[in-house]
Amino acid sequence: MVRRTVRTSDGLELTAVEFGGTGRPILLLHGLMGRATTWWAVARWLSEHGRVVGLDARGHGRSQAAGPWTTQRFVADLVDVVGQLALAPAVVIGHSMGGLHGWQLAAANPELVRGVVVEDMAPDYRGRSVQLAADWFGAMPATFTSVAAVRDAFGWPWPSFGDYMAECVEERADGYHLLSRVEDAVAIAAEWAEHDYRDSLRAVRCPVQLIEGEHGNTPPGQLAGIAEQMRNARHVRVPGTGHLVHADDPQAYRDAVEQFLAELG
Repeated sequence: MVRRTVRTSDGLELTAVEFGGTGRPILLLHGLMGRATTWWAVARWLSEHGRVVGLDARGHGRSQAAGPWTTQRFVADLVDVVGQLALAPAVVIGHSMGGLHGWQLAAANPELVRGVVVEDMAPDYRGRSVQLAADWFGAMPATFTSVAAVRDAFGWPWPSFGDYMAECVEERADGYHLLSRVEDAVAIAAEWAEHDYRDSLRAVRCPVQLIEGEHGNTPPGQLAGIAEQMRNARHVRVPGTGHLVHADDPQAYRDAVEQFLAELG
């Protein structure tokens, strides 16, 4: 694993991870409060299909943190990343927040993206409040005594989320702390509750694979419905999975992605 640094157009330093592999560029984008290394298990097999690079989004992982916390700013960061790391045209694979940013990049900059995989992220969350999530995260301790304590705190009812968050902490003198600030994450998610991104998803011209968890975070029927409106999109809903489909059913996720890559050629 090799870490790379990208400087954004507004002066921030972002960290990218070269997971390995050669050939077609594949860019992995994590979800809210995540980091590139949450993709470890996926990157191991994905590197058989190309050069796999993961990004710590601004305010996440080892990347610097500064607003504005807008989708537009995150997409501008991706333009910088793809350009500086010579990834164009990339297959962009995103979970949750990363899925949104991936299709927004493809819609605005079609020359940079060859295909998009979106995992458990819908384009329209208007009417949903981020306050419950903010209160839940806010009730968590500021410091954890161990990585196991992080897993225990975040792992119910989905142990996969405990594992995910355990990857997103750092050890300090007084214990383990989340790498991302809760207030920044709330600001990011608040935009999703106010905007309708369906037009931007429909505007994507490259092939799109939508992967939805049966018990995930998407409004019922929304992804299936929009896939029917797009000639270049396919949709799969994976039974028995939550928001982290790639962790809850790794084989089903792998099958969907590998079939998508095979058809991209």
